[in-house]
Amino acid sequence: MDLDDRKLKILQAIIKNYLETGEPVGSRTISKYTDLNLSSATIRNEMADLEELGYIVQPHTSAGRIPTDKGYRLYVDTMMQEKVDEVNNMRDDLLEKADRMENLLQQVAKMLAANTNYATMVTTPKYRSRKIKFLQLTDVDEYQVLAVIVLEGNIVKNRMFKSDIALVKEDVLKLNLALNTFLQGLDIEEINIGLVQKLKSQVGAYQELVSEILDAIATAIQEEGDIRVYTSGATNILKYPELSDMNKARDILSTLENKEELTQFVDNPDIQPDEKRGIQVYIGDETRVDSMKDCSVVTATYEIEEGIYGKVGIIGPKRMDYERVVGTLQNMMGQLDDIFKNKKP
Repeated sequence: MDLDDRKLKILQAIIKNYLETGEPVGSRTISKYTDLNLSSATIRNEMADLEELGYIVQPHTSAGRIPTDKGYRLYVDTMMQEKVDEVNNMRDDLLEKADRMENLLQQVAKMLAANTNYATMVTTPKYRSRKIKFLQLTDVDEYQVLAVIVLEGNIVKNRMFKSDIALVKEDVLKLNLALNTFLQGLDIEEINIGLVQKLKSQVGAYQELVSEILDAIATAIQEEGDIRVYTSGATNILKYPELSDMNKARDILSTLENKEELTQFVDNPDIQPDEKRGIQVYIGDETRVDSMKDCSVVTATYEIEEGIYGKVGIIGPKRMDYERVVGTLQNMMGQLDDIFKNKKP
């Protein structure tokens, strides 16, 4: 017998609440967990139907209900499958978008270099918030599990784990439930010791595996905090006598090629974008990059959507044509805003 949406929502609420508390779940508790706006009496009737169908059971007289294995199985076959499909579709979409985004940013750097006759840099997007959107564990074999970690912004990370204990399918299901119940919607800073201990108390013998998964989540979030820098027009620097000295030119070209110092420059908290995302000008030592003490850097911030932003910069001599550079950047920001608002990255 297929369950209607109301029964499915009630079953989902029972499973989530039971996982959190370990206590049988009553109708009054369920009324707070669903958006159905049903009376306790109606919920009791639905729970009675679910019990008759074998999805939940009443362990003691006058107690609430707890899910059965059949209830867990229905949960994974219906609700979790939707998440798996979502992750698969998301991964395909992200691969396509990532390729287009990389090409777009490289083209922006080339265009700015051609239009200004200076060196340019463009960073990949950085995420202000990287919350956990969803986790999906899939057993690959008896001792291996694949974890798909989906972060806010639809960032998908895959990790493979080995378990010292043989994996039972029902246990993988319960691990999925526990991880999502405790971690969904949290940033890494919100995952404290108390929450981890409570999570581990729900996973039995798989505590070591859960610890490894938590470490992988932290690593995935950290990776998304890293940015890449695309540069163009490096040889334009040689057109300006004050920068064409062999030693100066070598150091500047090395900085533009290796990009490590540029990454530190744009990722410096002191130059994070303000609410107005205005043009910023850094002259000489203000860049905090030794090789560019005879240069000026003019930057602007592009934003794909709220909380997802990157930097565009133009690098030239201190006597650069600031008016032209600022105008060019403002025009480019307008074009990028149009592209991102129309969802054509």
